[in-house]
Amino acid sequence: MYAVVSSGGKQYRVEAGTELVVERVPGEAGAQITFDRVLLVGDGEAVTVGTPTVDGATVSGTVLGGALGPKLIVFKFKQKIHYRRKNGHRQHLTRVRIDEISAGGRSSSKAKAATADAPTADAPKAEPKATAKAAPKAKAEPKAKAAQADAPKGAKAEAATATEEAPVKPARRSRAKATEAADTKAEASAGEEKPKTTRRRTTKKAEPTAEAEE
Repeated sequence: MYAVVSSGGKQYRVEAGTELVVERVPGEAGAQITFDRVLLVGDGEAVTVGTPTVDGATVSGTVLGGALGPKLIVFKFKQKIHYRRKNGHRQHLTRVRIDEISAGGRSSSKAKAATADAPTADAPKAEPKATAKAAPKAKAEPKAKAAQADAPKGAKAEAATATEEAPVKPARRSRAKATEAADTKAEASAGEEKPKTTRRRTTKKAEPTAEAEE
């Protein structure tokens, strides 16, 4: 059985044994509380809707304690007059546990719901499913070893001879040896005398003067 109750201007759908947070109501922790504004009562397929409340329907519960809602920021502002006000607000709430719902001579409580859900003694217990452990996988041998094992003896011999006949690359000369060779080459080129090139002189013809023409 379930019901819809109104409290603090809000509506809540409740069942026996459920907990809800409502607007602050008077009462300390452990006190009994009754909601008389029941708007709807449902029992299986039968649903009773109130006009606006269901006659004779009540929902009783126990106060568990107080609570605070989320923090809200209230900011006020006015233009051109340097007016600013900032305040915080947290609404005071109450936690309630629903114990019983009663309507039209029928009632639903937490104890009845617990007995309905509890398994009977005659019911056979479900046997746990046997879980078969997976067999450990055999470790796979390295591919190189497997290939060598599968290859014929003749192929192994050919591979060995090929590695033996492979030409050995000459070692790279070190930087010191390279610089020594460059220095010796430069000295040899400096010692050789380069042949001197002779340049042929050309004489300009004398231009006739004005006296010689007269």
